[in-house]
Amino acid sequence: MIFKRRDPKTMGRSVAEFLWPRGGWARAFHYVKHRVRRLPDSPERIARGIWAGVFMSFTPLFGFHFLGAVMIAKAMKGNILASLMATFVGNPLTFVFITLASLKSGHWILGTKLEHGELRMLSRKFADAGIDLWHNAWAIFTPEEMDWSGLAIFSRDVFFPYLIGGILAGIFFATIAYYLAVPVLRAYQHRRKGLIKAKFEAIKAKSAAKANEKKQAVKDKKEQTNG
Repeated sequence: MIFKRRDPKTMGRSVAEFLWPRGGWARAFHYVKHRVRRLPDSPERIARGIWAGVFMSFTPLFGFHFLGAVMIAKAMKGNILASLMATFVGNPLTFVFITLASLKSGHWILGTKLEHGELRMLSRKFADAGIDLWHNAWAIFTPEEMDWSGLAIFSRDVFFPYLIGGILAGIFFATIAYYLAVPVLRAYQHRRKGLIKAKFEAIKAKSAAKANEKKQAVKDKKEQTNG
């Protein structure tokens, strides 16, 4: 195949590069920023796409961030590529902050409290919910009884507060990202247009100078011949 990699990625390598991209997260961030700024669209449409991607990054709908960002961007008439790139906000370096912000906001809205001990139990609750899903799916085809206790605890203590708080925190940070992105994108596009225009004018001037030199050379040659 034409586009097949010479050295196919192993599962371990894919996971490692997800947690720490080649070149580091700083390089990955600058790459995404560069790509977003160069998108051929208006600053407002790109910023609306960024809003969608940032908002989805604060939701607990893991595995559906891309799909959700695209759907929201379409509804807002935003740039879809920008929405996909903006989901980069949710990465292994920021998930701790996003999770805490969403959970604390959700518990605050619901009138409950997130205890420090519960934070240490998050991974356990995620694991219990996953075990329940796997066990109950297997129970459909076996005599084993279904057990939803782990999933119920996860939904009550984690998923529901995360979802409610994620909507609030997502709207807040996505709106900040939108209002920061519009002037930055507008300034960048204006500057880029100026650079392209200056480059075009320089090429045009250079071509005109060469044409004048050529005309002068022909004129001088005629004068020498006549002389």
